[in-house]
Amino acid sequence: MSDSIKDTPDTLTGLSRRSLLQGTAGMAGILASGISPAIGQEKITLRYLGTAVNQDKAIGDKFEKDTGIKIQYVAVTTDDVTKRAVTAPNSFDLIDTEYFSLKKIVPTGNLKGIDVKKIKNADKITPLFTTGTVAGKAVGDQGTAPKKVIFLEGEKSKVFAKSPTQFMSLIPTVYNADTLGIRPDLIKRPINSWAELLNPEFKGKTAILNIPSIGIMDAAMVVEAMGLYKYPDKGNMSKAEIDLTIKTLIEAKKAGQFRALWKDFNESVNLMASGEVVIQSMWSPAVTAVRTKGIACNFQPLKEGYRAWAAGFGLPATLSGRKLDGAYEFINWFLDGWAGAYLNRQGYYSAVLDTAKSKMDAYEWAYWMEGKPASQDIKSPNGDVLAKAGAVRDGGSYEARMGGIACWNAVMDENEYMVRKWNEFVAA
Repeated sequence: MSDSIKDTPDTLTGLSRRSLLQGTAGMAGILASGISPAIGQEKITLRYLGTAVNQDKAIGDKFEKDTGIKIQYVAVTTDDVTKRAVTAPNSFDLIDTEYFSLKKIVPTGNLKGIDVKKIKNADKITPLFTTGTVAGKAVGDQGTAPKKVIFLEGEKSKVFAKSPTQFMSLIPTVYNADTLGIRPDLIKRPINSWAELLNPEFKGKTAILNIPSIGIMDAAMVVEAMGLYKYPDKGNMSKAEIDLTIKTLIEAKKAGQFRALWKDFNESVNLMASGEVVIQSMWSPAVTAVRTKGIACNFQPLKEGYRAWAAGFGLPATLSGRKLDGAYEFINWFLDGWAGAYLNRQGYYSAVLDTAKSKMDAYEWAYWMEGKPASQDIKSPNGDVLAKAGAVRDGGSYEARMGGIACWNAVMDENEYMVRKWNEFVAA
């Protein structure tokens, strides 16, 4: 997931409370307008806490147009989403966070279990989340696979359930399986392994993601690909395994391997678009952003598999009344198809595939989800051409990519130690 270095400005433009005309004439005017007398209440505004990459203005605008409920985006970094959930749960009405953060948040009791009986499409959520399978086959579950943390024992539970229940910690929104981004026009040879990130051939032209809990997973994929060590669980390393991983990174950094350690989505786009970097940790929408500039960029399938991530909507435990109803309405709207199709067109995957498919043209679905050659130009939601007719999506079909997961983003038991060692790498 992505980050933003600045908060979205407050843009509260909800309806102000008004003194309604008294008497039968005033009420008649209200009824004639088709507005319920209850609309004398202030318009609902939901404070949506998350990272900038998921806070798309078009989604907020469309939801407000469809429902009259306003979304106020509060954009912070990945780490700060978790910090606010733990320390300031009353500062938001809806949280968009990754599943790996739940091991920190759920034990605080600051999240309300989401009642799946109130979620219209709950039974259509992809089984990747509920059973850890794609097309009936189990995928890699090292790290924090969503199936391990998606169910709670009850609405007020501080522990995860070992089997499906009526209450979910998060309702999944977007997810993907990440890999390395490359500039094929500048590399000019096949790339098929994570090991290439530390190949001296690309000295000074590589970059790695500088969010510790995610960056170290990419590093572990590289370490394994280089044949240096095989981790029992890349998402939950021992101190010795962390030491080995960081030592490998520091040696590479001191040798001049890295051009940058990036934290921000736009930074990753600029590094690749400028050609300063030719191979790096990358997110699918960032690759899309480079392509919209007319620059060759691949989200490269690798033989060792993908590092997966998933995000979802959660509700603060204190949310109640009209805001709670509004939050449920937003989640249901989000799973109803329009938002899913919008996100699919950016290279993400949506939680309910059927509804998203109903909002996409057949040729779009064939390209994005089935791995088929585009029968006509593929465009972004903004109308930019992302792929020419005849092109095939990097990584192929949904089943090929999501079925190729090696590990999931995670928070380790030794997280504090890992972050300390990661900071040594950053400072080296």
